[in-house]
Amino acid sequence: MRPMNPVVLIPARLASTRLPDKPLADIGGRPMIVHVWQRAKEAGIGPVYVAAAEPEIAEAVNAAGGDAVLTRPDHPSGSDRIFEALGKIDPDRRFDVIINVQGDLPTLDPKIVRRVLEPLVNPAVDIATLCVEITRESERNDPNVVKAVAALAPHEGRSIARALYFSRATVPANAGPHYHHVGLYAYRRAALERFVALPPGLLEQREKLEQLRALEAGMRIDVALVDTVPLGVDTPAELERARAALAS
Repeated sequence: MRPMNPVVLIPARLASTRLPDKPLADIGGRPMIVHVWQRAKEAGIGPVYVAAAEPEIAEAVNAAGGDAVLTRPDHPSGSDRIFEALGKIDPDRRFDVIINVQGDLPTLDPKIVRRVLEPLVNPAVDIATLCVEITRESERNDPNVVKAVAALAPHEGRSIARALYFSRATVPANAGPHYHHVGLYAYRRAALERFVALPPGLLEQREKLEQLRALEAGMRIDVALVDTVPLGVDTPAELERARAALAS
């Protein structure tokens, strides 16, 4: 059941309230989306396409030698955007697994892109994702740090486990590790098709977490533990951090 033919899709759009036009933000002389595309290519697991909401993004990727697919600008989520792109690049359904990499992760470690495939070795898993143990106390109670709830026990050899819940709250209760969810996903093709056809879930709307839609519908998500959180760029300050990181 190991995936044999994965494809990486990177959704990107210019409309961002906190950092307008961020896919085209300059980092070391290249647009941010080109850095993300390059990191995904370095994972070496399959072809990489940018699912672009606007022609300017597609043009930037193509100019760097990458592949881009133009999609409707009005998709409500990145999952919907990559689903449209998948239909355009693969009408013959050759790709059996779709990896969704966010377009604002210019410092992405290619190793974790490879890691997200590992839970799909289990045929019962519909969707795979990642998490990292929280080490900074301030993050435990930060609602912007999404927590993945799973019975992980790496010291006992359990570094992949079924996701029981995702929350902005500090869960589970009491002493023990908490895990920061890393929003990078690998979908079986049938799972992506089912997911985008589902209506928004009640818990999804309450927590503002799209992955809860899948859990509410009875789909299985497994999380793999990694040791790094890629820097997501949503603000000018984070953009400066990314520039400094890549410059070094």
